[in-house]
Amino acid sequence: MYPIDLSDKYGIVFGIANHRSIAWAIAQILHDAGANLAIAYQNERVKNGVARLVEDWEGDTPLIECDVSDDANVEAAFDTVGDRFGSLDIAVHSIAYADRNDLGGPFVDTGREGFRLALDISAYSLLPIARYGSALMQQNGGSIITLTFQAANRVFPGYNVMGTAKAALENEVRQLASDLGQQNIRVNAISAGPLDTLSSRVISHYRDMKRIHAERSPMRRNITTDEVAKAALFLCSDLSGGITGEILQHVDTGYNFR
Repeated sequence: MYPIDLSDKYGIVFGIANHRSIAWAIAQILHDAGANLAIAYQNERVKNGVARLVEDWEGDTPLIECDVSDDANVEAAFDTVGDRFGSLDIAVHSIAYADRNDLGGPFVDTGREGFRLALDISAYSLLPIARYGSALMQQNGGSIITLTFQAANRVFPGYNVMGTAKAALENEVRQLASDLGQQNIRVNAISAGPLDTLSSRVISHYRDMKRIHAERSPMRRNITTDEVAKAALFLCSDLSGGITGEILQHVDTGYNFR
């Protein structure tokens, strides 16, 4: 158990694909802190794998299919959460996707459909999650967090359209924080260094990105998903009660200032 006690909190985590997912590390640490969680999975293809990850958890963990490209799907997911939990305190958005053909080569060659797809899944999806999630946070407020990357502000060769998506996502964090602040709902993001996930493996030059990060960062290593999860635990807890509209820059072993 962690010194942060979330046993009176209810949350939902979006974005678990497998055991390497950042969303899974966050879900684990929130669960270890006592949070009552629902897990949203994308489709039937990943359902069994997600179910195996949580099968050792005590209690009943709702598994909810949710395709975030469909607003009706997101609304239905939160309807299920409302039926099961009654209210919500935490929503974690750890979702990013782009066509692998748009994660390499010149950015100028990005097609309209590839651009639309990356922005829709990686950035816009936070809006319906915040819209329907905040409706369940009316009584006590809550915390909504998402994951971003330094490519929102700097050029990382090969990251391409995902950098544009992350820039949009960070702007959304500030606007949503402004919208929802009077309801005591906080919206923040964590800017994490490169991590080995299902999504990162298709990024052109990812291995170079990770190697350079380890060589240049003051701590001379890459970060871990556990370190990102601990930052998420803080932002989901009442310890961060006065923080909203922030991009936690950076959980990256100091690479950003070298």
